[in-house]
Amino acid sequence: MSNTPRPQFLPTPCPPDSPIPPLIFTSTSPIGDQKIEEAIPVIQCPADFPLSIFEEAAMLLVNHPEYNSTLILRSELIATYTSPPFPPSTPQIKGYEPTKAYYRKLLPRRPTRDASLEQLCTLYTKSPDPHELEDMKTQGSEDDPLYTTPTLLVLTPLPSPSTPLPYYHPQVSQISFHLHPPSSPTLLISLLPLPPTSQNDQDPTNPSSRLHRTSLSLLQTLHRYLHGTLTSYKKRTAHDLLIPRDEYQDLYGVMRERHKGLVEEWREVTDPLKHVFEDIGIATYLMLLWKDTFPPEGEEQEEKLEEEPWKKWGRPPGGFLDLGCGNALLTHILLSEGYKGYGIDVRARKSWDGYPESTRERLVVGGVDPLALVGSCEDASRSCEDTPSPSSSDQNQINTILNTPQMFLIANHADELTPWVPVLSTLMDSSGYISIPCCAWAFDERFTRGRGADEFFEEPSSLQTKDARELQRPNEQSLSSFITSLSLGSEGSSSSSYSSYRIWLAGLSGWCGWVVECDNLRIPSTRNWAVVGRKKLPTPPEQTLERAKSIILQTKERGLFRVRKPEGKAGEH
Repeated sequence: MSNTPRPQFLPTPCPPDSPIPPLIFTSTSPIGDQKIEEAIPVIQCPADFPLSIFEEAAMLLVNHPEYNSTLILRSELIATYTSPPFPPSTPQIKGYEPTKAYYRKLLPRRPTRDASLEQLCTLYTKSPDPHELEDMKTQGSEDDPLYTTPTLLVLTPLPSPSTPLPYYHPQVSQISFHLHPPSSPTLLISLLPLPPTSQNDQDPTNPSSRLHRTSLSLLQTLHRYLHGTLTSYKKRTAHDLLIPRDEYQDLYGVMRERHKGLVEEWREVTDPLKHVFEDIGIATYLMLLWKDTFPPEGEEQEEKLEEEPWKKWGRPPGGFLDLGCGNALLTHILLSEGYKGYGIDVRARKSWDGYPESTRERLVVGGVDPLALVGSCEDASRSCEDTPSPSSSDQNQINTILNTPQMFLIANHADELTPWVPVLSTLMDSSGYISIPCCAWAFDERFTRGRGADEFFEEPSSLQTKDARELQRPNEQSLSSFITSLSLGSEGSSSSSYSSYRIWLAGLSGWCGWVVECDNLRIPSTRNWAVVGRKKLPTPPEQTLERAKSIILQTKERGLFRVRKPEGKAGEH
């Protein structure tokens, strides 16, 4: 990637005496009347970029309108035109020829509030006038990029008859983005506003108007895209690695509507908007992950499946277990949607009393002791008194749950239990797990780089990833490839403690026999990286089981691990 510094964004209103001629749009009515409209140049900025990158940068606007408006979910491409004939709705512009057109639909983030909108996105190249054409032939410059490279993008909304444009779209009939070459390269936006009405009386040349502010935002976005294209910018954080974006967004919209009322019912002191929608997002992700991982369930009634298609989707054969479930909102949402499972935490929360009985009976108070899965207290260097004891009924239920085969483990910011998730998954014959780490814990102490955390298992540089090669110590390039495959985002190396911790966790997953898969979830949290185990490596099961047991035995020998004690009135639930 180039280290070219980003040029300063210096927008100015388009002056009335600008040397750049305004765009002239022509159209013909069904009865043959010709209409000529002159676009209003609104705002411009210097843009010393090569013409050849305009199309690539403009396609980011076409493909990702959601980057510039939080009210837009995404766009769906309906048709692509790369040569004539172009659609009848293609604008005719004096001095320009259409070269490509993309017919798309804009999908709103809140479909109950805003309507979708079809839109035509057209790329144009400049057409030489007769004198320019003659000069080009004389000079042998017919391939001049000024006349062969798209430098103009026009967005044309196509609302249904008598239907107003949705709020998220400017009240215009055309939006144009123009990279004007070459002596004084300028990027500018021009508009064809709709006729003024009582709801639409904005002057785009007025800096305080919504049209002007929208134009400024779009200009800055395209200016940024041009620089990114020039420097081969690549997003630091990759999303949708395991679950397609469109599937996730569509289901999330449904889940949000079904569970948004939980915000009003929130009983904790924490921010309900963050926690409710974060857990709705994680539940959505899990539902689609399980659909992709496990075979479909038996058929439900057809009319019910139309409203709730996930009722027949695949799900973990042994249900799920939410370790350190906290407010149990994630557990509640999954249970409400027909998934079987449990939530365990060292104390009950205020929220628990507000859930229906069907959820409360699936919430268990107590600590999870990984060391109890191998041997007994007498075999350990610690005494039994060190292990807190919740009520015997709760402890019996915890033991029963932990002995359920094919259960899927969920660890969302599970703190001390985070490193134990792949180990427990191997020992329990789990159907898989997802871990979204936050605080960095090793097996019996805080994780610290270079402090012997790897003494329990081979360091990540010796582990295989998805390619399922035989275990061997690869060279440094292999380690680099392993780290790259983890999608660590802007901290994509071992330079930070959190990155080192995630690399360590991924290495541990492979050591315990799981194919390492990672993703960055679309949730409102800075700690949105997840490691997923749902497929087994070809390593013999007895070998990975022995490794998991070895980690437990070594932890016992150190004698430092303590199960977190139930807090407050936890034992009374």
